[in-house]
Amino acid sequence: MRDSSRPPATGSAGAVPWIAYASLAASMGLVGAYVGLLKLLVAALPVFLLAWLRFGLAALVMVRWVRRRGGDAPLSGHDRRLLFWESFLGNFLFSICLLYGVALSSALAAGVVMAAIPAAVALLSRLFLGERLGARGSAAIGCAVLGIGLLALAKSPGGAPLPAGAALGYALLLGAVFCEASYVVIGKQLAGRLSPRRISALINLWGLALATPLGLWQAWGFDFRAVALPTWLLLAFYAVSASVVAVWLWMQGLRRVPAARAGVFTVMLPITAAVAGVVFLGEAFGTQHLLALALALLGLLLATWPARAVAEQTPVRPESP
Repeated sequence: MRDSSRPPATGSAGAVPWIAYASLAASMGLVGAYVGLLKLLVAALPVFLLAWLRFGLAALVMVRWVRRRGGDAPLSGHDRRLLFWESFLGNFLFSICLLYGVALSSALAAGVVMAAIPAAVALLSRLFLGERLGARGSAAIGCAVLGIGLLALAKSPGGAPLPAGAALGYALLLGAVFCEASYVVIGKQLAGRLSPRRISALINLWGLALATPLGLWQAWGFDFRAVALPTWLLLAFYAVSASVVAVWLWMQGLRRVPAARAGVFTVMLPITAAVAGVVFLGEAFGTQHLLALALALLGLLLATWPARAVAEQTPVRPESP
């Protein structure tokens, strides 16, 4: 997530910004929904081809965001290097780890593991930015580790063992978590120099460039006619929601809600991912899965729930997920 420099619009004193809350919840719910439904896409399309098509469709939507506008600083060599690593880790590698991780495990597992993103951000911020971790941050990391560990040991309600490759899937999902955390940490260094929309467009172009060779390789000889229309529609939903709609909703919400408080709404991501996996994909959901999800959500809330002073005093600056 990256900051812009505009302060929040404030409403009347004491008014509850329900529309802003709804925007934040819808943004994270949308992210969780497409994470949960990715298993349908990876069953129909090779992973690198899917990533290439996703970046390509998003590039068409965001083509007007690439140009420099008023308020954007000229790109320095340092900025260009940061944009590359922002895209390589948080866009390209994140997508590959996420897609392969979901393909090898489950949407429910993706939801549980993705809930560790705030804890991973806190850990990397401590290691690379020297930010204070604190007791809640340490507890959040502990809950995330316990939740993922319990998930790895979970079996289906009937006692069946994990599917082949599930352990590798969990490892890839955890890799995606740290890729996304790197995206956030690197983004803090770009904050205030470029608009969130331009950063999103530029790193998406880098993602497209990185995915093109492997995407073309998998496209060669692939039978596109065998892909059903609903799959193409789901791909369009994934590309647009991941790069455009979720970002817009998040920024709309952050116009009136402090960033520290807004982080709480990321709880919608693992919930909707898990619901999508269980309801639409028929994935098994047992007691251990429930406990793993509960631990993951507890860790997420510990990492993001704002202290009273922070929520009331910290100015909001819109961010893009």
